[in-house]
Amino acid sequence: MDFNMKKLASDAGIFFTRAVQFTEEKLGQAERTELDAHFENLLARADSTKNWTEKILRQTEVLLQPNPSARVEEFLYEKLDRKVPSRVTNGELLAQYMAEAASELGPSTPYGKTLIKVAEAEKRLGAAERDFIHTASINFLTPLRNFLEGDWKTITKERRLLQNRRLDLDACKARLKKAKAAEAKATLWNDEVDKSEQELRVAQTEFDRQAEVTRLLLEGISSTHVNHLRCLHEFVESQTTYYAQCYRHMLDLQKQLGSSQGAIFPGTFVGTTEPASPPLSSTSPTTTAATMPMEPSVAGLAPPGEAALCLEEVAPPASGTRKARVLYDYEAADSSELALLADELITVYSLPGMDPDWLIGERGNKKGKVPVTYLELLS
Repeated sequence: MDFNMKKLASDAGIFFTRAVQFTEEKLGQAERTELDAHFENLLARADSTKNWTEKILRQTEVLLQPNPSARVEEFLYEKLDRKVPSRVTNGELLAQYMAEAASELGPSTPYGKTLIKVAEAEKRLGAAERDFIHTASINFLTPLRNFLEGDWKTITKERRLLQNRRLDLDACKARLKKAKAAEAKATLWNDEVDKSEQELRVAQTEFDRQAEVTRLLLEGISSTHVNHLRCLHEFVESQTTYYAQCYRHMLDLQKQLGSSQGAIFPGTFVGTTEPASPPLSSTSPTTTAATMPMEPSVAGLAPPGEAALCLEEVAPPASGTRKARVLYDYEAADSSELALLADELITVYSLPGMDPDWLIGERGNKKGKVPVTYLELLS
C-alpha cells in the first residue's frame, strides 16, 4: 500500500514537472531542446502521410459505398468483429425490378423482352460491382486501415514518449542551471549540483534512446509508401477490370438491342446508340483481350469468308444517310478506314452485311469505314 502511494506521488510529481516545463516553454520562459532538421523533416513527412492516407481512405470508402448509412453499418459490424451481411447492389436491385415488370407486363411483348435483356445486363453489372468492391477493400482499403490502426498508433505512442523524455531532459537542465547559480552564491551544497548533474545524464540517455527508437519508426514511413504504392497499383488494376467488364456487358447489350430494334421499328437507322465515353485504349496487364474489346470486333465490311467490298464501288443508299459529329480523334488502321478528327461533321450510312460496330463515313471526296463508338449521330 505504501509502495503504491509512493509511486502515485512520484508519477504526480513527474507529471507536474512536465506540465510546468511545457507551460514555461510556451510562455517563452524556458529553453527547450530542439530536434535536428532531419528529424523534423521525418516528423513532417509522417504527419503528411497520415493525413493524406486518412483522406484517401475515407474518399475511397465513399466511392465504393456512396450510402452513408450503409458505411456506418459496415463500420459497426467491423468494430463488433462480425461479418457484414451481403447487400444487394443498385444494379442488381434495378435488374430485379425490371424482371418483375417484364413478368407482369408481358415477357413476350417487345417491351417485356427488352426489359428482360436489360435486366440481365444490369445483373451482370451488379455482380461485377460487387467483385470490384470486394477486391478493392482487401487489396487497398485494408492496408491503409492497417497502417492507421497499427503502425501509426505505434509511431504516435513513441512520439509521445519522446516528448515526455524531452520535457524531463529540459527540466533537468533547468534544475542544474539553478543549482549552479545557487552554488555560486554559496546558498547550496556541492552535493545538490552533483545530484542535478546525475539526473541530467540519466535524462539525456533516456532522451537519446527514445529519439533513436522514434527516428527508426519515422524512417519506416518510406517502406509504408512502397507498400501503399503496390496497393495503389492493385486498386487501379481491379478498377480497370471492373470498367472493362462493364464495357463488355454494355456492348453486348447494345448489340442485342440493335439487332432487335430493326425488327421492332422497321427502317430505323442501324447503329444509332451513342457511346457514353470513348473506347478504352489500354488495359491492365491482368485484363485479357477477351475481357474488353479495344476496337470494334470486326474490321472488314463483309461477313467472314466473303471478299471485302471495294470502297470505290460503294455508293450511298438512296435513303438512310445521316450526319454525325466525331466525338474523338481516330487514326485509321489501314486504307479502308477513314481517319477522324474530334468535332468534325461527316456523312455516314450503313450497308447490308456490315458489322453494326462500323459505318461508312464520307468527308468530301474521302470515304472509309468509321467506328460507331466514335460518333454522335445527329437527327
